[in-house]
Amino acid sequence: MKIIITKDQIIAGLQAVQNVVSTRTTLPILSNVLLRADGSKLEFTATDLDVTVACSVEAKVEKAGATTVPVKKLFGIVRELTGEIEIETDEKNITSIRSGGSFFKIHGLGADEFPPLPQFKDDKKVAISQETIRSMLKKTSFAVSTDESRYVLNGIFISLKDGKMTLVATDGRRLALVDEEVDISEKSAGEFIVPAKAVNELNRLLQEKGDVELKFGENQASFSLKDDKGFSVLLITKLIEGNYPNYRQVIPGEPKERVPLHREELLSALRRAEIMTSEKANSVKLTFGRNTLSITANSPEVGEARETLAVNYKGKEMAIAFNPRYLIDPLAALAEDEVFIELIDELSPGVLKINGAFLYVVMPMRLS
Repeated sequence: MKIIITKDQIIAGLQAVQNVVSTRTTLPILSNVLLRADGSKLEFTATDLDVTVACSVEAKVEKAGATTVPVKKLFGIVRELTGEIEIETDEKNITSIRSGGSFFKIHGLGADEFPPLPQFKDDKKVAISQETIRSMLKKTSFAVSTDESRYVLNGIFISLKDGKMTLVATDGRRLALVDEEVDISEKSAGEFIVPAKAVNELNRLLQEKGDVELKFGENQASFSLKDDKGFSVLLITKLIEGNYPNYRQVIPGEPKERVPLHREELLSALRRAEIMTSEKANSVKLTFGRNTLSITANSPEVGEARETLAVNYKGKEMAIAFNPRYLIDPLAALAEDEVFIELIDELSPGVLKINGAFLYVVMPMRLS
């Protein structure tokens, strides 16, 4: 293999894939990136066997071929180089790197040792804009559970049916749900759970422009990202096995009160109130009175905070307590100016909504 490539292109390719490489692996090949040169492209592939990321960039290919090299070493070298970079690999998988007056040799492993990419059938697929899926992940991924004993909650549930793509995340104390209308054929309908690591990688790779083609099989899914500049990335992930809980059951019925609130104002007030909470007393109390909302935090070892906001509320006085972080997360993920809090009573879950396809359910805390 012999190629000439610009520093920008090789850095872009390595940055796209190197995050999934595990530093603690017993298989040396998993510390390496697969380089495959063909046509006018250099393709980079890295995997930890659960998540695989492949990215192709423009390069001048003088001799097609493939090899694998330690990804951290390669990135460390090219980051410090300037100008065009020449990469050449011999039959013993020793890769030479030249740029200006700099010369390096890296010992690699054969491309045939690298785990092969799974193949997907063409019938199970949907296309969606990168901007749409990026927004959907932002509105749900913060609610994914980190408790490994409930592993089916350690990811985002994706449902594709009836012309809708629905994303759900919950950790048992809160639930975020968002759906969008998507063109789904009957054959492409299905439901699966994408693990948190793949969600985080996807969040990092998604651009504001371009499309995503999502394909899925029995136990794997792939996200193929393309932008208008010809930059393409493929992310393949194993899916979480198991049945996702019936999330429709936890969505409360008709609310007694629906209060419109200014999102930024509420978010700032909650962030200030959160300062005065502690591990033992990590709740803020929201008291709705006539045209006012008072937010109080009180912890014996820290002190107290009190804020009053003007709101449009005409009902009878109601107080309800929440973990402030569980309100701050969705408010920070939204972009709308106005949000709505729906309440039944102080013991029932609260619901946060917008004028759009987003719903967030949060369990209240006991009022002390």
